Amino acid sequence: MIDQTRAPIYEALDKLRKQRVVPFDVPGHKRGRGNPELVDLLGEKCVGIDVNSMKPLDNLCHPVSVIRDAEELTASAFHAENAFLMVGGTTSAVQAMILSSCKRGDKIILPRNVHKSAINALVLCGAVPVYVNPEVNSELGISLGMELSRVKEAIENNPDAKAVFVNNPTYYGICSDIRSIVKLAHEHKMMVLADEAHGTHLYFQPDLPVSAMDAGADMAAISMHKSGGSLTQSSILLTNKGVNADYVRQIINLTQTTSGSYLLLSSLDISRRNLALRGRESFEKVMEMAEYARKEINEIGGYYAYGRELINGTSVFDYDVTKLSVHTLGLGLAGIEVYDLLRDEYDIQIEFGDVSNILAYISIGDRIQDIERLVGALADISRIYKKDKTGMLSGEFVNPLVVKSPQEAFYARKKSVPIEETEGSISGEFVMCYPPGIPILAPGEMITREIIEYILYVKEKGCSMQGTEDPLINNLMVLDLDS
Repeated sequence: MIDQTRAPIYEALDKLRKQRVVPFDVPGHKRGRGNPELVDLLGEKCVGIDVNSMKPLDNLCHPVSVIRDAEELTASAFHAENAFLMVGGTTSAVQAMILSSCKRGDKIILPRNVHKSAINALVLCGAVPVYVNPEVNSELGISLGMELSRVKEAIENNPDAKAVFVNNPTYYGICSDIRSIVKLAHEHKMMVLADEAHGTHLYFQPDLPVSAMDAGADMAAISMHKSGGSLTQSSILLTNKGVNADYVRQIINLTQTTSGSYLLLSSLDISRRNLALRGRESFEKVMEMAEYARKEINEIGGYYAYGRELINGTSVFDYDVTKLSVHTLGLGLAGIEVYDLLRDEYDIQIEFGDVSNILAYISIGDRIQDIERLVGALADISRIYKKDKTGMLSGEFVNPLVVKSPQEAFYARKKSVPIEETEGSISGEFVMCYPPGIPILAPGEMITREIIEYILYVKEKGCSMQGTEDPLINNLMVLDLDS
């Protein structure tokens, strides 16, 4: 039996701290003595365990003792065959999945509403995307899940594809029929990779949608720091039976640091233990708080906090009720405008606001009094700031036309052109609102008038824009086809 009460990395660090070992290794702050301001900021105990790899603490690149033990405990807790502790965020886990499955010229089937880390992986390895453009709920302005019929069509039209990539769930809580996608993909000898950046909790609460490992997916990237309670940038990569874990470790080591942070590693270790022992009841409370918030917000008027009523068996196969996603256009306010009001006027920081929605992330650290404060602030905003919604745009992104592979476009000769003059050009860079980090444009995609107008609109509304060489996002880098 696996003893989930253990936390091997934390225990080894605690033992080291009590030994009072004299450090003649890195990091150079030497347990904080060389940087007292850092001690003031983080505390003596924290900097005291900010240490380098050594025999008693194992090595993240080639774990044989305490890190290996922690990974075995993690695999058991998440119903996986193997687990890898990741200190480069879920970005590194997503990229490791794709780089383990695809090489230059290989096809990968995926929805267009993926996080930028997935498309970045295509830039790195040279794989070619085959997009299954998801349905869009035009009322809410969000993309939905991958319909099984469209995945089947993509597989039949691309029988040489190596993998199918699935969001489980999306940022907004939408879940595809991942069990059926796995069955279909495996029948055609394709791997299934799941981005579960927003699905840590699915493994610990049976009343939530099915997790990727339980659905039979081959690999899954888990943002433990989002709903799981670990430190920012700490994540997990899971693999199922039949995946060569030794090869995956080699892929991870291509890009992951050789100086893994023991603060991040120990936070993964402790958080896994917490969820293994108390996750079920913790996430039951999260579900209850989110459902209560939904009910209260929908009674305000003007908002629509959506939930399981969206389920239709196809494009919305299931819904993650811990996600408090709220449509705001009924108030005549873009989601990003409500986001700004909550932060600037009410000292409430939510996860993000897009063109037509906000997302308040509810997890194990929230309290009912915090929910009440959020609901009260939203009611106040409705009363004070509500206006005519005429002319408001909706839509998470515009479905693009892929002309070249992301790698080919990213490394092509490019030129800088004012956004208004780029219609008909091929993008050589990313354009995205962050969060959620879903590209409006990715390298290799055709720039249309609709996309230009959408970028200008979200800029005007105050979305945080990323991806372009031009920090002001007045110009875009496009392929120089004349050279």
